[in-house]
Amino acid sequence: MYALADCNNFFVSCERAFQPELEGCPVVVLSNNDGCVVARSNESKAMGIKMGTPFFKVRYLVEQGKLVVRSSNYTLYGDLSSRVMSLLAEVAPKLEVYSIDEAYMDMDGVDPESLPRICSALVTKIRRWTGIPVSIGIADTKTLAKVANHFAKKYKGYKGVCVIDSDEKIRKALALTPIKDVWGIGWRGAPKLESVGVKTALDFIQRPSEWVRRMMGISGVRTWAELQGQRMVEEERDEKRKSICTSRSFDKMVTDLDEMTLRVSDFAGKCAEKLRKDGTAAYSVGVFIQTNRFRDDLPQYFPNASVRLDVPANSTQEVIAAALRALRMVFRNGFEYKRAGVIVSDIVDADAIQATLFDFDQETRDRDDRISKVMDMVNTSGKNVLRLATQRPGHYSDGIRREFCSRLYSTSWSDLLEIK
Repeated sequence: MYALADCNNFFVSCERAFQPELEGCPVVVLSNNDGCVVARSNESKAMGIKMGTPFFKVRYLVEQGKLVVRSSNYTLYGDLSSRVMSLLAEVAPKLEVYSIDEAYMDMDGVDPESLPRICSALVTKIRRWTGIPVSIGIADTKTLAKVANHFAKKYKGYKGVCVIDSDEKIRKALALTPIKDVWGIGWRGAPKLESVGVKTALDFIQRPSEWVRRMMGISGVRTWAELQGQRMVEEERDEKRKSICTSRSFDKMVTDLDEMTLRVSDFAGKCAEKLRKDGTAAYSVGVFIQTNRFRDDLPQYFPNASVRLDVPANSTQEVIAAALRALRMVFRNGFEYKRAGVIVSDIVDADAIQATLFDFDQETRDRDDRISKVMDMVNTSGKNVLRLATQRPGHYSDGIRREFCSRLYSTSWSDLLEIK
């Protein structure tokens, strides 16, 4: 059986772990640059605050003392995530980390009757050792485990652990699960199904498989089968990424090409670093720049452009050069830019790179590769110690607005809590 462990309101729970005074208070966590809401406590959800709400629309609640806000603190969240995952790994014969706050435990070989007890003890241990509340859903398939996890999280009577292990339980659970909440369908696929009368997961499995195939293709059939207890979704393959994007909103508007060049160079350098870490290279380097879509009083402009390389690249020099070519294709004076980003795509294995007939400058390419490797070794601390002249001093994310950021409670000696 599978046991899906999911941290409840993870970013908010991380903040509360070291700030217990936030328990019971409406709390939201903001995206990079304090742009919009990316995590909510149950109390803030009850207030009607939606995911993705721009911060300026709820700032008045903070000023009135009705809402607590925190800037994203990914160093803290990443450390607590590692601690949670290590505790899960102690119990699970096989652990598949699905995201920063979610992991599948393949419990095949474990006595099914003892699973609820084991998972209940795990929920208690994780809360006691990390301060993070966790819910666990147990079922024969990953999709059903997702459904079970939803019930474990929603209904307190389960005490954090819900098991779906019989046909009767499956039908009852699916009858109470809106089709938009089914993993693999979601809010994108739900309207199409709802328009033909499929409102719940139970409605969905009652349709013939051929009907499902016509409506949703083979992926829909897999979901349909998984909801009935047939394993179709195995462990995610370690496939190379199809594209890599690095982007940020700016703390202040950017209006000139020189400043935008520094920003885009930072993002391109980060993309190149990620390519090398993955052992890949990219044929295409794209750039997008955007004005502030929430400022109706300003002229709007959302262009993008890409450059195709003859030979795929992953060196910082080549990726930055291509990104700046794309930037010059779209940059226009007279606009106030709020956001920019670099996307590398058409990614291939770096070991498979072959120079084209017209690529005679192998010596320069080898030199760039050596320089990039040295930069990676020196910059392992996370600080941009070595950089190209077109890149800004410091880390590529320096300068991001974090007005409400908490301390690095678990990773910095200077931020450790003091007990007086």
